[in-house]
Amino acid sequence: MFSKSSVKDLSEISKKLNLLYYEYDKYQNKFIVDSRYNKETTYNELIKLTYELSKQNIGFFRDEDSNIVISSECNLFSPIKQRIKNISYAFKSYRKNIYTLSDKRVKHAKNLPLIETRVIEQAIDLTPYDALIFTSKNGVKYCDSLTSEWRKIPTYTISTQTAKQVKDLKGKIAFVGKEKHGDEFAYELLEHLKGKRVAYIGAERIVSNLMSIMEEHHIACDYIAVYRTVCKDYEEKIKLPSGSIIIFSSPSTIECFLKNVEWDKSFTAISIGRTTAKYFPEYIEPLIADNTSLESCVYKALSL
Repeated sequence: MFSKSSVKDLSEISKKLNLLYYEYDKYQNKFIVDSRYNKETTYNELIKLTYELSKQNIGFFRDEDSNIVISSECNLFSPIKQRIKNISYAFKSYRKNIYTLSDKRVKHAKNLPLIETRVIEQAIDLTPYDALIFTSKNGVKYCDSLTSEWRKIPTYTISTQTAKQVKDLKGKIAFVGKEKHGDEFAYELLEHLKGKRVAYIGAERIVSNLMSIMEEHHIACDYIAVYRTVCKDYEEKIKLPSGSIIIFSSPSTIECFLKNVEWDKSFTAISIGRTTAKYFPEYIEPLIADNTSLESCVYKALSL
């Protein structure tokens, strides 16, 4: 039966099955379903996941939110115990001050919107390209606002979060990164993109070395900026409670946070990835999230 020493194996299951809608969270020891999607959308992955767990003799049950909870003791009392754990998380979130820096609402966290994204109006021609690279949901969203032609071209996305945006907008997913971090993702792509003409579509400001890695390995890749990120400016500095935990999802959120909030040594920073982590000033040492979703960052914050 399953033991806690197998946590790494559970993370590998997500990669093996190419799951988009279920994400393993080691802090809760369960596969969390993306609640924004209906059961019809997530059903096939539910079957794949539960079949794989059964094949590996890993105990599990579905909780009241349709998440797959890993448990070596599955009985009538297991869901009750899980509800108690959920109440515990809710209590922890009440005691902690966890902040995300976008408009997106995430369970157990407070919103502190500090950035805005805006499309770069332009005519773009994607007909010369055999493949498109996206490293953010915004890249997909704003590309779609400029042209629908991208939907005909195979896309290579850095994470499941970006891949879901592609799927939502009827694009063609060719590959989803396993490592979920900028430079590592670039190296994952090399074998897939040999001999292809590629467009990397994203923000006005590039924060990874993806383009230079493509060039170094002789892959023809053009960069197309489809949106820009700007800071929201508040008239007075925002004061957060001592001990606050702040989740940073991009270098822009770091810049905009420090423009509007005085950093306090009691704060804790969580970076959504290693690329973003490189942009913190020396006096801030962030923790790195285990998965590239805001939900995963929040549960990491709750575990502290």
